[in-house]
Order: sequence, then structure tokens, then C-alpha cells
Amino acid sequence: MGPPTNSTPKVDPTPSSPDPVASAPTGAAVWTALVIVYVVWGSTYLAIRIAVETLPPFLSAGIRFVLASGILAAILALRGGLRRLRVNLRQFLAAGLVGTLLLAFGNGVVVYAEADPPGGPVPSGIAALLIALVPLLVVLMRTATGDRPGAKTLAGVLVGFGGLAGLVWFSGRAGEVPVVGSFVVLGAATCWATGSFISKFLPLPADPFVATVYESLVGGCVLMLGGVLSGEPLTGWDVSGRSWGALAYLVVAGSLGAFTAYVWLLQHAPISLTATYAYVNPVVAVALGALIVSEPVTPAIIGSGAVILAGVALVVSTERR
Repeated sequence: MGPPTNSTPKVDPTPSSPDPVASAPTGAAVWTALVIVYVVWGSTYLAIRIAVETLPPFLSAGIRFVLASGILAAILALRGGLRRLRVNLRQFLAAGLVGTLLLAFGNGVVVYAEADPPGGPVPSGIAALLIALVPLLVVLMRTATGDRPGAKTLAGVLVGFGGLAGLVWFSGRAGEVPVVGSFVVLGAATCWATGSFISKFLPLPADPFVATVYESLVGGCVLMLGGVLSGEPLTGWDVSGRSWGALAYLVVAGSLGAFTAYVWLLQHAPISLTATYAYVNPVVAVALGALIVSEPVTPAIIGSGAVILAGVALVVSTERR
């Protein structure tokens, strides 16, 4: 799944020297990192669909994040020693809570929705479009807690949810999009938005990579526990080579490669440019789903998706700092 699994790194707002990115935000390195985030995170929805063809959804998602946690922890330990991974109990619990909301109840539910929920699986491109609503849900949570977003931000929220209503109504009635599965993904987006929103109030580790280690570890363990409790088999899997390949891609490219590129962008590129992943990822996901596994792309899906992304783009552009 696209968005990162940790809170935004804290960057000194008053650097001692001018920000080199401010004068060259479209440098080769910046655009290389952006393309990685665009393509890799956009492709994870398709990779999830391929993985769950022959892998149990919750157990495979849990394995993905536990493996990613272990690999990232090993890299950090090699570069900075085991002391770099040291956190106190409050930091561990905070990271565990965020990881549970983002990964177990956010990403894990998307995996389930793309596998076999009641009413049939959700196409990977549709799942990406629904997850794109996360920034809009965060705005609603801010409003509910006393914040006062601007008129353009609220207009973007209305536009985005108008697109959602159109997607469910027109495509659902035509049988192009499973309605139950769509609401399952919307629930996952709500969990992701909740984890993102509360993370700024929690005592997370200051190092975003360290926070990701513990978020991924706890989130992955919760997913595997969910798989066991839901009756997924622990042995006897008949897994295809392409499902194993998709899982490896999710671990290495999705959870490690693209996330590293995203964190680098947060520190070296304007946030207004970095945040464009929120409405580019769904376009990539829809295109890959149609090209590789022949997922339907109808006029209703295109029109509703365009309205959703317009709302997201309006919110992102007006809320950037």
C-alpha cells in the first residue's frame, strides 16, 4: 500500500544554509525518487492482488511487514549500531498503535478486500482510488477536533466524496464494483487516516526509520494473529511462483525501496511536490490493473475516479506548507 508507515520526519525549519532544493526542485535525483514513489507504490495494489491469488491474505500481509521490519532493523543496526534501535516503552507502544491502525487495520483490510470479501474482490485500481480518500478523511478528523480548514480545503473534501458517491452508485449498480468490498476498503482508509491523524499526538521515536521498524513489526504480528484467528491455514500452502514473487516485491520494493525514496523526498523536495503521490498512485494502479490483469475501466469508473482525484488534488494543493 502506498503511503508511508510512520510519522513525518521532523526537519529543522530554520536550516543554517539555504535549501538547495528550493532553487532546483526538479533535479534528476528528486524526479528519480518521485518516479520510484509513483510507480512502486502505485503498483503495490496490483502486487497485493497477485499475492493473494494463492497466499492467505492476513498471514501473507503479516509476513510482508515482519520481514520488512527485520530487514530495515538490520540495515539500521549495521549503519548505526544496535543503540540506534533503542526506544523506551512509551515510544514502542505508540509505534505499535500506529502500526496496528495503518498496517493491520489499514493495509491488511485492503489485502482482504482484494482477496475474497462478501460480494467478490475489489479490483486493485478501485482499491487505490478509495484509499486516495485518506487526505480527505484526515481533514474531517481535524474539523471534528476543533480545527478550521479553509473553504477550498472543505470544497475539496466535498468534491472527493461526491466522486466516491458516484463511484459506488453508478459502478455498483452496474455490477462493475462490489459495493460491500468498496465499503470494506473505505473502512481501511478510515483506519489509515486515524493512524495518520493521531500519530502527531503520540510519543513516536524521533527517527522515522526506527519508528517504521516497530510499526511494521507490531502491525505484521497483529496481521498474523488475525490470520490464525480467522482460520487461515498455517501449513499446506500451494503457492504459485508469481504469488511468491509479488510478496517479495511488496517487501523489498514497496516497504523498503519506495519508503526510503519518500523519506528522502520529505527532506529534499518541496512538500507540495512530494504530496502529489496521493493522486498519482491511483492512476498508476488503475492503469496497471487494466493492462496486466484486465481489470475493467469503464466510463463510470473513469469519471468518478477523476472527481475523487480532483478533490484530493484540491486538498493537497491548499493544505501544503
